[in-house]
Amino acid sequence: MATHRTSIRRTWIYSSLAAAGLLTACGGGADSSPIEVGRINTLPSFVKGSVSSQAYDGNSDDLLTAGLGATGLQGAAPSFANPASPTAAELRKSAIYNNYRALVDVNANGGYGTLFGPNVTKDGVVTTGSGKIAGKEYIAYADDGSGQQNVVMMVQVPDTFNAAKPCIVTATSSGSRGVYGAIGTSGEWGLKRGCAVAYTDKGTGNGYHDLMTNKVTLITGVPADAATAGTAALFKAAITDTARAAYNALFPNRVAYKHAHSQQNPEKDWGKNTLQAVEFAFYILNEQYGSASGSAKIRTIGPSNTIVIASSVSNGAGAAVMAAEQDTEGLIDAVVVTEPNAQPKSTTGLTIKRGGTAVSTIGKPLVDYFTFANLYQGCASLAVPNSPGSALLSTTNAGNRCAALAAKGLLSGATTADQAADALAKMRAYGWEPEQDVLHSSHYRLATPSIAMTYTNALGRFSVTDNLCGFSFAATDASGNVAAQNPAVQAGLFGFGNGVPPTSGVNIVYNDSVGGAKLDLVSISPSTNLADFALDGALCQRALVTGKDPVTGAALTGDMLAKSQRVQQGIAEVQLNGNMRNKPALILAGRSDALLPVNHTSRAYFGTLQMSGNGGNARYIEVENANHFDTFIDNPLLPGYDSRLIPLHYYLIQALDRMWDYLNNGTPLPGSQVVRTTPRGGNPGSAPALTAANMPPISSTPAAANAITFANNTLLIPN
Repeated sequence: MATHRTSIRRTWIYSSLAAAGLLTACGGGADSSPIEVGRINTLPSFVKGSVSSQAYDGNSDDLLTAGLGATGLQGAAPSFANPASPTAAELRKSAIYNNYRALVDVNANGGYGTLFGPNVTKDGVVTTGSGKIAGKEYIAYADDGSGQQNVVMMVQVPDTFNAAKPCIVTATSSGSRGVYGAIGTSGEWGLKRGCAVAYTDKGTGNGYHDLMTNKVTLITGVPADAATAGTAALFKAAITDTARAAYNALFPNRVAYKHAHSQQNPEKDWGKNTLQAVEFAFYILNEQYGSASGSAKIRTIGPSNTIVIASSVSNGAGAAVMAAEQDTEGLIDAVVVTEPNAQPKSTTGLTIKRGGTAVSTIGKPLVDYFTFANLYQGCASLAVPNSPGSALLSTTNAGNRCAALAAKGLLSGATTADQAADALAKMRAYGWEPEQDVLHSSHYRLATPSIAMTYTNALGRFSVTDNLCGFSFAATDASGNVAAQNPAVQAGLFGFGNGVPPTSGVNIVYNDSVGGAKLDLVSISPSTNLADFALDGALCQRALVTGKDPVTGAALTGDMLAKSQRVQQGIAEVQLNGNMRNKPALILAGRSDALLPVNHTSRAYFGTLQMSGNGGNARYIEVENANHFDTFIDNPLLPGYDSRLIPLHYYLIQALDRMWDYLNNGTPLPGSQVVRTTPRGGNPGSAPALTAANMPPISSTPAAANAITFANNTLLIPN
């Protein structure tokens, strides 16, 4: 039970002693941790540079909606008075608007404004208010002093924060987003509860370096010359001006991105970054609420009297899990995550069964199953006609991909239809579920190639000048040719970019295309002479992960072997050990998640938790008809998401509420289960409004037909 913390918190033992002068700066409390109560409040050593702060009144501007309110988040994107030179405040508003909408479906038919959203209170009451939240916001870099990491941390403290019952919620960014990336998910929930929210962009962030113009961004998102910005740049490629000039001569108008090209393998530090954000939050809270001792503050808020919930979605969720595994100082009380990028180090001995059938492939690292999907998903999409997003993908080039794979012996079938069916069968055999079939078109068009490129670069710590597997980032024109960046678009990238091209005018370019560099989706592979979505580059990426030539099966040698070893070392650095130190945890995932398929992520990690003997306080909730991208559900470009899928975000709110009740009142956590939801139905693109009837609550005691169980090293998932 967690009620021991609430009793300590309510009696305020340490706070009273500190106020009475009975605790010294050297400690004296039961916990000798430097961030515990009773000690002098000091800025953590990892914070480099200044800490900026800003108060928001909750009317003209606020923490959650940047002054837009619930209705404004549904409306048109905020504009810049001078698009060529947006202000920091304008970029912040743009970032909040775009990041909120990137994670949450803001369409009224999708439940926004009635089931969730800023105007819905923490108790689920729908109001006519704007949902704005007043408070203070603090931002700083965590770094080793080199300026090469510059991990952005942010703490939001709502005016409703109660220092007598302190709480902190983490909101580590999903994907490669900037520091506002999780503001609409765990960030919103924490702010509504009156908790401080500890954010971090986990060293990926939305940082670019235009190698041609030498432009970068600052922590505020404001563009700056790289030479002038120096170590204050959010990201600057680690190359000399001479090397940059030489590269530009050969590959003009290219752009480096932080996640792909920082050469830090930032993912290995995502857990550390999340813990640092929590420690930074404790510092901020004690600066604001600690007791005075001369010019210093004595900590009255610390781990012993504060509820800390590690939460987020996707990559941010993976970071929360990683933080829980690394939490040697007891900073985190509980974990609540959805669709986590959780990569177990080993699933040896674990069996996952859906119904009575064992899943053939489980627990692969992210870059493994993404480079596999990058080979087959574009072709497999043709096996599911009229699926959401199919109109966005060239059927001709998808057919070329099928033919090229077949010519190399990687697919069977004499016709395109047969080849596509074989590709889809391979996807299923590699861990994807049938419910995910209809999403392959949209995912290949919008996500898979970019993630394969970003992660092979990041894990192997490759430089932008390496042009790994023949790929680079650049703007492209209508014909797919490389073009210079649009200065007005680039100036606003902090506000509307997502950190992983293609984004806001920056695309993936295949340098080795026949006839010269082209947008990857229209490039021609040298080995096939076909416009086949840059198959040669995709084969190279796959080889780097497996250490083998995907076509011949031969082991790599020479330069490719050396590069592969670098990628594989990076993979090992980011895998999880399956020990969250018995912290209470609710892990949620959508059964229809085609991006981070459950057999490789949530199911596999939960199974390793149970095998390790450290999962007794963890629960796994799998939601039918939920996918990875709630924002796609009512997107007019993706008709069919709305009629098939429900928002997983709704269940994140429920899960956080359940954990809150457990930590504060000792209410038992729900059992592991499958939640049976009902799609909205109707015509694709015009599905009827979502209601609570479509989404039953998480059951405290699931029916036997819905219960997820673990026995004899086997995780049993009901059909």
